[in-house]
Amino acid sequence: MTTPFVPPAVAAAALAPTLIRQGYAVLDAAAVRDWLGLGADALAALNPAWDDLPLDEYLKDGGRYRRRRHGCFIVEGDRIAPVPPRAHYQPLEYNALHGGMRRWFAPLTDALLAQPAWPRLLQRTAAAASALRGAQPWYVEAHPFRIDTTGGIGRPTPEGAHRDGVDLVAVFLVGRHCIKGGESRVFEADGPNGQRFTLTEPWSALLLDDTRVIHETTPIQPVAPGEPGWRDTLVLTCRAGGFLGD
Repeated sequence: MTTPFVPPAVAAAALAPTLIRQGYAVLDAAAVRDWLGLGADALAALNPAWDDLPLDEYLKDGGRYRRRRHGCFIVEGDRIAPVPPRAHYQPLEYNALHGGMRRWFAPLTDALLAQPAWPRLLQRTAAAASALRGAQPWYVEAHPFRIDTTGGIGRPTPEGAHRDGVDLVAVFLVGRHCIKGGESRVFEADGPNGQRFTLTEPWSALLLDDTRVIHETTPIQPVAPGEPGWRDTLVLTCRAGGFLGD
């Protein structure tokens, strides 16, 4: 088993400068709490939502290892406008495996949306996008994911290293249970350089300038045969001008 590389975490105050300088930034759990202005209990109160995710029926590799929901919002400053349920769409140029089709996923639950931490996550992620591109309305898509090992292996990014076709991607590690693998890899979109590390701390985060870097996460496996395992994440994407597919 490969020894996990430690994430190159920065302080909350260094998030924007780091994103601007290198195209990505990692926050450990303490820095995420500082950045959001939330306590650990407020974030932990979100966790039960990951036990209520329907199966992703669109996986072209035939896998049954991914569960998810989907929701959309328009965020401008502190104002959040929920968007009626809509399909998730990515062109083939961004997702060679699942692009080019409109995928309808179950909506976010009322229980998740009612948590006080939820609007703060949207507001602060949109603020990070504004630090990169200037203040404006942000078209935000929210994806709670659970990747599990019930089939022996789970693939967080079956499409491989990719861009999402947005301005900013924020990947929050909600939790890991009885798994190995799940290494995050970030590469320059137009160069040879890259970084690899493993997020292991609940509610740590990786933020990416999607125009400058590509990213992927390696497959996960159970730590012991017959022992169920999973990796839970929340992915928030911010795009200027509209949602992909409009």
